[in-house]
Amino acid sequence: MTIKEAINQAVIMLKNENIEGPKNKARMLLQATLKKSKEYLMIYDTKEITPNQREQYIKNIKKLIAGEPLQYITGKQEFMKLNFLVNKNVLIPRQDTEILVEEVISISKNIPNPIILDLCTGSGAIAISLAKYIKNTKIYATDISEKAIEIAEKNAEFNGVINNIEFIESDLFTRLKNLKFDIIVSNPPYIEERELKKLPKDVQNEPQIALNGGKDGLKFYREILENGYKFLNRQGYLCLEIGYNQKQSVLKILQEQRRYINTYTKKDLCENDRIIVTQIG
Repeated sequence: MTIKEAINQAVIMLKNENIEGPKNKARMLLQATLKKSKEYLMIYDTKEITPNQREQYIKNIKKLIAGEPLQYITGKQEFMKLNFLVNKNVLIPRQDTEILVEEVISISKNIPNPIILDLCTGSGAIAISLAKYIKNTKIYATDISEKAIEIAEKNAEFNGVINNIEFIESDLFTRLKNLKFDIIVSNPPYIEERELKKLPKDVQNEPQIALNGGKDGLKFYREILENGYKFLNRQGYLCLEIGYNQKQSVLKILQEQRRYINTYTKKDLCENDRIIVTQIG
């Protein structure tokens, strides 16, 4: 069987299961199986693959059909033009979150040698991107999951910023003691419990601990906003990703605190409210 024939067979299998973007996913899975580039598959599409390669490829296709996320099968995801290792222990970085990272980069331009905290770091995508694109910064990154921290550290080393980030296994602020930051950034779990079972099958297979935002989806926003000011330097910034329908709810929690000023929001590429930025008074 040639590369072209293998892809065509996989496309048919994925179409029969109503998998979105079947050709692109079939190609990406074959790239991962053969450990070859997209260009290689295009140039050598008449090249035969081995029986073992075909068997592994079909296994990967069946995993995708069963609901395993493509990124977990390939083991990687791109974010902010950087490559990240991902597995079942971490949430898959998404393009929407790049809006949050870009805003923090913009804010940091006015802060000499900024000290930044990334809460709920997961794969480390936010912390690592900030360390990569902000000069003379020190990043702290926390996560409650030991396995997530392990992946984040590997990603930091892979992207050449391991010396710029201190990873701490911590439930939000609990193990940060007397540290103070210029910016706190977080993409916390924010899905309502009742909505978890309604998510697409592949998303349901991502770690529940990284998705479940409590009964109303706002559990972590309350905790972060109630305690964040204690860990911010004067006029420090708090930057949060939010769900598409959570703007007003999070703003209400913010206003109840009466500690924050200069609050604003920004939309993502789909015109959904995606981030809230505020400042300690």
